[in-house]
This record gives sequence, C-alpha cells and structure tokens, in this order.
Amino acid sequence: MRRPRITARGAPGVTRAPLTAALLTTGLGLVSVAPAEAAGATLTVNVAQPFRPVTHVATGGLYGLAENGKPADSTLLPLKVNSLTQPAPGVGQRPNGQPPGGDSLLVSPQATRVGAGEYIRMPDIYPNFPYKWVSWNDWLAKVDTMVRARLNTTSATNIVGWELWNEPDWTWNTSAAGAFSDGWTRTFRAVRALDAATPIVGPSISYYNRSWMSSFLTAAKAANTLPDIICWHELGSPNNIAADIADYRALESSLGISPRRISINEYAATSEVDVPGRIASYVAKFERGGVETAHRAFWYEYGTMNGLVVNNNQPTASWWLYKWYGDMAGRMVTTTPPNQTGLDGFASYDSTRKIVNVVLGNDSGTNTVRLTGIGGLGPSVQVTLQSTPSNGRFTAVTAPTTISTSTYTVSNGEISVSVPNMSATSAYNLVVQPASGVPSYQQRYEAEGASVFRAQRLTSSSASEGGYVGRIDNNTGTHSTDSYVDFVVNVPTARAYTMTIGYANATGATSTQGLAANGGAWTTVSYPPTSAWGQFGATVSKSINLQAGYNVIRLAKGSPGFSGGTGYAELDYIQLT
Repeated sequence: MRRPRITARGAPGVTRAPLTAALLTTGLGLVSVAPAEAAGATLTVNVAQPFRPVTHVATGGLYGLAENGKPADSTLLPLKVNSLTQPAPGVGQRPNGQPPGGDSLLVSPQATRVGAGEYIRMPDIYPNFPYKWVSWNDWLAKVDTMVRARLNTTSATNIVGWELWNEPDWTWNTSAAGAFSDGWTRTFRAVRALDAATPIVGPSISYYNRSWMSSFLTAAKAANTLPDIICWHELGSPNNIAADIADYRALESSLGISPRRISINEYAATSEVDVPGRIASYVAKFERGGVETAHRAFWYEYGTMNGLVVNNNQPTASWWLYKWYGDMAGRMVTTTPPNQTGLDGFASYDSTRKIVNVVLGNDSGTNTVRLTGIGGLGPSVQVTLQSTPSNGRFTAVTAPTTISTSTYTVSNGEISVSVPNMSATSAYNLVVQPASGVPSYQQRYEAEGASVFRAQRLTSSSASEGGYVGRIDNNTGTHSTDSYVDFVVNVPTARAYTMTIGYANATGATSTQGLAANGGAWTTVSYPPTSAWGQFGATVSKSINLQAGYNVIRLAKGSPGFSGGTGYAELDYIQLT
C-alpha cells in the first residue's frame, strides 16, 4: 500500500512506513507525542553484558558541515562525530531552497580535524530534488569528474564511501535512464574503473522495503556489483528499526550474500530530530542492531550539525544528548526496554574508570532504570541524574539540568534508580560510579573506539575491553588508501603527557608507525616484536605535547606528510598520564 511519505527535504514522494500512534497530524504538521505506556516502565541495563565497542555510531549527520568551519570544531569534538554524508564535489544541490554548500572535499579538512569519516553523495552534483535526469553521457561525465576530483585532493584523507544515488525508489527516472539495477551497475563500474579501494554505499532507499531490496540485491549479486555498505533511511519512527535490521539480515542470508556493514544514512523526521527523548530511542536501537553508522536527517540550514547548534555555535538541548553519548567510553552494554515503542535507552561501561553511562527517554511519568552486573563498582555507588529538555532548534541550552546526586547501596550486584516525572520529549542521563570516586579525567582510550581508517576492528580476550585495531597495513603514499587511527582525547591542561601504547607485533622485527597530534609534526613510534598477533600486554611509551581540552592523536602506517611506517603493528589502546 502506498502512502504519503516524509522525505529528508520535505519533497512529495512515495511510501514510508505507516505513521504510528507516536506521530499525530495537526494543522501545523507532524507533532511527536508519547506512545501509550503503562506507568512505571523499567529499562534494564546489564553492565556485565557488553556487546560492542563504543564508537558513537549514531553521532553523524547528513550535510552536517558547511564550508568555512561551520559549526566550530569546539562544538563537534565533544560529540565524537563518527561520520557524515556530504554532497558531491562541485555540489549543485539546493536543499530546502538554500544555495549549494557543504562540498565534501571542501569540508574534509574540518571533518578530519574532528575525527569524522565522510560518505560522498554523488547525485547531489545536480541542483534539483528530486534529481532531474539529463542523459547517461552527462551522468557518467559527472561521475568521472567527481571521482577524479576526490583522487586529486590529497587533503581529503577521510573519505570512506561513495553513495552512488539517493532514494532511487522514487527519484530514479526509469523511463529516461532505464532500470535502476542497470544504472547502479553502470555507475558502480564507472567508479571502480578509477577508484578500486573506496567502499561503495547503497542503495540508500527512502525506507526499508524487503521486496525492493531483494530485487536490488539479486541483480547486484548477479552483476558482481554488491555495495560494500548497505544503507537505507529511517524517517518517521524508531519502532521499525529492530524489525528492519532483522529482516535485512535474513534476506541477505537467504540470497547467499556475506554480511554487509549497515548505514542508516538519514534518521528522524522533522517532528523527532530535535526531540531528545525520541532520539534516545533511535540511538538505542541503532546500537543494539549493530548499525555501523547513522546520520541525522537534514531538515535545516548548513553549518548547524543538523540543528545541534544555534546562534553562533551555542548548543541546543539535543546537543547535550550527543555530548552524553560522546562521553561514553569502553564498551556498549546491553539495555532491555519494556517494548519497542516506549521507554528506551543506551548505555556504556568504562571498566578502566569504573563509570557507567546511561541515556534514556521516550516515556513520561516515573520510570525505573535497573542496573545489574555492577558489583565491580564496589559496595556503594554515586548516581547523578541529569535531563535535557525539548526546546527546539532555535533555543540555546547552556547546560543540562542536574536533577539529583544520590548514593545507593549495591545489593547482589544491582541497584534500581527511579527517574521521577519524566517528560517523553526530554532525555535523561545517569552516571554511575564508585562512591569512593574515579580518576579526574579519562586516561585510557581504546583503539577500537577511535576513528579507524582503512583498518579493522577485531576482538581478543587479551585486549583491553576485549577489542583492538588490526590490519593497519597500507602505506602507499596515496591519501585514499593509507591506514591510520585517530583518537579524540580530552586533557585538563596544556603540557607534555606520557602516552603509553598497548600493541602487538608478530613480525619478528621492530615495526614503526607515525605519531602526530592535531595535524602537527610527525614523530616515529617503534614497536619491538611480541609473541603473537592478537595477543596483548606489551607497551611502549612516548612523550606527546597536547593542548588543554580536546586533541586528535593520529597513529599511522601511512598518512599525508608522513614518509610511512615499516612492518606491522596492532593497536590495543593509548593511555595518557
């Protein structure tokens, strides 16, 4: 059945999943309201059940950056921006009637400074939406120009994907261009003829549609043009996410396709994107679903990170939700909501500092967070509860509201925390730590939680927090293939720090990587040989000068300005003391 659909630019289109009870139509448009929920709902957080590293998968945005450093780095670094979808080089797209902006190659230096990867949305070379097809000669010439521009821009080290088209389920002109499956194949091959390494992203349909996806995957598999990263949009309700992901995985398996990485490259409707409580539900479901990246939909002007800042880089209420998310470290731990439609949240545990962070929302009244598996925090814990309201995108919120700070006795490894008088539109943050106190600042940063470029996150029982980064192999002197890891760190004062690096090197000889902070001068790190790959315990130390506040530290096998590392080394963590 076909229904009016919400799109990321407000354009008329075709089907989205039916609007749920969580979205009611008014004379002013769509307004988010709380779903029906029994009083006293409980969100269970099992701290003893980690399931993935903290990588801030949902801190991303469609057209999040504008040229000329907007928004400011200082507003982005605390959020640990994972990735962005930006318009094609030479952008012609005029979203929401604005002039063209956000050119992926022009914003790349800023995205790199804050540790964010970029997908390039290729059809945004066209000015109109829905895109107006010209001809195959025109399109393939544009593809050639875009790919060559990226390959020739040596400062653009952070490009992690080519998105070949956007919302083809209703923007592709079949009568003029032929079937999309054939168009996908021609475009895929045109990109691969010039760039054999950068992942290809698609099909970027406007909502998850099993039948459409099945036809696309079947054709792409037959043509040997399967995307490296599968993507679609979730615009209108987080309630569909778990079922959509599960259905996609089943479809993938039934077609004999190896598991693809998943990107939800636009999420949240206009009525939801500035509602922190609603966004908490989206993020929770993306984390549990194993999504690799998720990007806030673009409803507004460029340069605000999709409405997270206003009035010359002042934070909105939603910024604080993403700041809480950015503060998470270690591993994401299992959260179990009462159902898919109401109270929900996501949580992390940093075992090196013994801090649990929980962000929740999407329900009203007095609800409960039950934390289990926290015996390692000691016999009593301090619990701080904060909130951030739903004040919209034009209201600055200088700080979250602290509701309470309390001490709880841990019984059988658990506590239950009451969250009184919740608003369904607000988000809430619980910080749980030993009553005896924690280190004054984060010192250990896991490699698998850093920004990883052309390398791979892996697991090992001997690694800190169970994960590490390996296959940091590329040193080609080419910005589009070199391998490196960027750590976004936050330190209290400007001075020299001792940086300890946990590593493995089973080459049998000393290996080297480059080390640089904030794009500065390179030094060399030497890694003596260790007994085996994936077996950790060895460390090396270097002195590094850092500025007060946020810094980006790069360890590289290959990177622009660096002559290249020798041998190979796997990274477990860095620790600053």
